[in-house]
Amino acid sequence: MLLGSSTILPCFETKKIHTHLLIINSSIIRLDQLSMAAPNNPHDDVLEWVQKDNRRFLRANIRVGDLDRTIKFYTEFFGMKVLSRQDFPEQKYSTAVVAYGPEETHFVLGLTHHHDAADKLDIGTAFNHFGLATQDVYGTVEKIRAAGGVITREPGPIAEGGRTIFAFVNDPDGYSFELLRRPPTPEPLCQICLNVTDIDRSIEFYQKALGMNLLLPKYDASQFQYTIAMVGYGSDFTQTTIIELKYNYNVTEYTKGNGYAMLAIGTDDVYKSGAAVELVNKELGGEIIRHPAVNPKTNTKITCFLDSHGFESVLVDNQDYVGFLGKSKDE
Repeated sequence: MLLGSSTILPCFETKKIHTHLLIINSSIIRLDQLSMAAPNNPHDDVLEWVQKDNRRFLRANIRVGDLDRTIKFYTEFFGMKVLSRQDFPEQKYSTAVVAYGPEETHFVLGLTHHHDAADKLDIGTAFNHFGLATQDVYGTVEKIRAAGGVITREPGPIAEGGRTIFAFVNDPDGYSFELLRRPPTPEPLCQICLNVTDIDRSIEFYQKALGMNLLLPKYDASQFQYTIAMVGYGSDFTQTTIIELKYNYNVTEYTKGNGYAMLAIGTDDVYKSGAAVELVNKELGGEIIRHPAVNPKTNTKITCFLDSHGFESVLVDNQDYVGFLGKSKDE
């Protein structure tokens, strides 16, 4: 299914040509072959419209070294459920989707494993961590420790007397997860943290291009040599998935690697959304890497772009997304 049992792969490199592929029910479709037909209505107010659009974080995609091992870790220790799994032997990779609820209502994590042992996983340094909300940080850490897992920050508050309890652990590939003690929340997979070199530019990009709200204003933790801010949809960062932007003092460059691939976001109008992103790209950096396009097999509209720091996002038509999920379940 689109963005479900199927996946949007960030790129395959063949003879130095980057080609985006959409894999749907074992069929491979080049995104550059999709229909580019769209209503030719100019929208002078697209930036204003973005602020009113109906948006939700749909999924993030990461690459993993061993699909079975990762699924076992995420289900056993994090409590996620496997929503789908597919193998593509001819293309030499496998995919799975894990989450805390159905794709129609929850943010999900797409996993991709490449079968070629020579094609090594490189997480890079630009991606920082995912955040998970749990009522029992201490218990989760002890389970992971007992199984030989890696604890990179013991549970506790950031400072003596603090009320927020959190810990950091690594999954088997080295992806970092922050465990945050919170009451029950509708979205336990609650955070994506990205390292940036210009936090003000990133905040402005996500607000203007994607209509996000600044849910946590810039917080300068000078004693730890970093500044953070949180952006997302809604008004309460404890009840939804957010992007945490992190600026580390004196760090001017990060490596992207091939691990964290992209973030998918729903929109009511892919064409207006693409036009808004293109305007902001000109002002703040980034680029459209796939203009709004219709997949003729699923009638699903998407557009892909890089933000001001080179992180990839995909905007997906809301109605098409829900419709295709329903159609796939019926088949």
